[in-house]
Parts: sequence; C-alpha cells; structure tokens
Amino acid sequence: MALSDLLYPDNPKRRQELIQLHQELLDCMSTNFRATNELSGVLNEHLGCTIPHIQMRDSSTVKENCDIIIQAMSEIQHQVQKIDSDMKEKLEPVLYQKLYDIKEPELEKIAIAQKIFSIVLGEATSTAGMVAMKLLGSNLVTFTVSKLISLLAQIGASVLGGISITILGLGIEMILHAILGAVERSQLSTAVRSYEKHLAEFKAASEKYQRAIREVTSLVRQHAQ
Repeated sequence: MALSDLLYPDNPKRRQELIQLHQELLDCMSTNFRATNELSGVLNEHLGCTIPHIQMRDSSTVKENCDIIIQAMSEIQHQVQKIDSDMKEKLEPVLYQKLYDIKEPELEKIAIAQKIFSIVLGEATSTAGMVAMKLLGSNLVTFTVSKLISLLAQIGASVLGGISITILGLGIEMILHAILGAVERSQLSTAVRSYEKHLAEFKAASEKYQRAIREVTSLVRQHAQ
C-alpha cells in the first residue's frame, strides 16, 4: 500500500471511481465515433460528399481523440451548410422558403430538394432529397452538432485532455509526479469532479446527437426497402 493510501484511505476508492468514469467517457466517445461515421456514410452515399471515416486511437490522449471527432463534425457542418447554400442559390426565393416552412408538406419539400440535387449531382434519388431535408429541417447540425463540438473542446482543454485513452496505467499516470498524499488527493478529487461534470453534459448531448442520426439513417433504410 502506498504511503499516500495510509495517510488518505479514500484515495484507492477515488482512483477506482476515476477509472470507471474514464471508461464511461471512452464508451461514450466510441459511440459518437460510430454515429459520426454512420452519418458521414449517408452524406457520402446520397449527397455526393467525401467525408473521411474516423477511428479512435488507443495510443492517443483524450484531447487528440476529441480533436479527431471535432474535425469530422465540423466537416459535416460545412457540407450541410454548403447544401443549404446550393439550395438558396439555385432555387427561387419562394421555393427556398418552402423548404423551411413547417406548414409545407414534407413530400413536396423532398421533391424540391431532389430536383436541386439532380442539378448539382447530375442525378439524384428521392432519398437524397429526403436526407437533405432531414438535415436542413432539423436541429441536428444547427444545434446538436454545435453543442457536442463545444463540449468536446471543453473536455480536451480540461484536466482530462492529457490523459491517455488507454485505461491501463491510468492511476500511475495521474500520480507519478505527486510526492505527498495531499497533492495526490487534490489531483484525484479535481479529476473526479471534472469527469463527473463533463461526463454528465457529454452523455446528454451525445444521446441527442445519436438519436438525431438514428432518425436520418432509419428513414434512409425505410426508403430503400
């Protein structure tokens, strides 16, 4: 048993809490990586985008993995904004407004979007129009992705950012430079509080993000049947 554990018997428990929170964070990030790839795949297949596949890197830090997913989400934002710009440029103002009018029938809006994509891509299915309308008409990009990017940036900049994704040796990495138990206890307490705060917000935002993507991909699958 370490001297610090004798001086502060709650430290082993805090280390275990930290490891568990770390694993929860990694599980949540991993799910977001998969969801982002799923959305990118839909955009690439149906809207002519070329968003690269992303993968978590076990040898990298939390911040480095946050940066990977932030870059992918930012590219999704850019592509959807470009779609909106294309719509606005090529449609008459009245038709463009119809795309965002909640009173307009969705089938009509999909037909309008499909027409534009047929011009932009040379050929487009009704699925392309449906995907475009779902992305433009929902808050997936305008709010959900933006919120998640903000939280990922906060996590990367926090005390968590420098921690390796690999959970093995986490406790050692956190305490090697701590000589006194008081220093270690302070670090562990700060880390646990930081994890708890960021993880609660991150989980909530991630669930909204993943739910929105499921809605898009579910519609695509239904339409393909």
